[in-house]
Amino acid sequence: MKLKDRVAIVTGGTQGIGKATALKLAAEGAIVIVVASSDLKKAQSVAEEIACAGGRSLPMVANVMKTSDIQALTQRVSAQLGHIDILVNAAGVFVPTPAGAAHESDVDQMIAINLKGTFMMIDAVVPAMKSRKFGKIVNIASVAGFMGFATYAIYCATKAGITAMTRALACELAPHGINVNAVAPGNTATPMNEGVRTLADYKPMLAAMSARTPSGRTFSTAEEMAGMALFLTTGEARSMHGSTVLMDEGFSAGL
Repeated sequence: MKLKDRVAIVTGGTQGIGKATALKLAAEGAIVIVVASSDLKKAQSVAEEIACAGGRSLPMVANVMKTSDIQALTQRVSAQLGHIDILVNAAGVFVPTPAGAAHESDVDQMIAINLKGTFMMIDAVVPAMKSRKFGKIVNIASVAGFMGFATYAIYCATKAGITAMTRALACELAPHGINVNAVAPGNTATPMNEGVRTLADYKPMLAAMSARTPSGRTFSTAEEMAGMALFLTTGEARSMHGSTVLMDEGFSAGL
């Protein structure tokens, strides 16, 4: 097992890419802290799935918009398990913010969760990682950080920010034995975009997405994204610092 006895925190670990990542890390021997934003039962459900597969995990709750929640989470993990080896920042929201018609609450929420929440989680785990000269941090960016999407300016900005943050933190933390990298998924089949994939109102959008996807697969799977996140937490990726791995079926490569 590549991650035997490593302690890993996965925010956004109850669905989509976060859940798939939690399952993969546990399958490789990590003790996974499955973090839900508010509903402990959701985290418990994933923890039970991990346990049924022979893995180890702990379900916890933390709203990454609240620094107090983040501090309580990391302190509890450290107290119970002694250390934190891996952090996967998969918590995120995806809401349209059309210029001239955006809701300020949507703007604030995306910045608070996608960008600030990612940084504050890193801020909380870094001191202990530095003291042990070891840490693996994986951020979930997006293809939206590499190209524009009409009516999603703030989402694009937060994901571009994660890519820049990943590079800057790598410069800061690599000397301390901490790898900071990111995965940038393209269109990936998750509960977040179920409407786009299934509802009639989105058929024109789906057709346009399909037309510009060179691979012919409009949507990748969450498990494929999780596979890359897993790789970035292993010793095989020890030379990677500040990388953002784009996995978008060629969507952003051009027409």
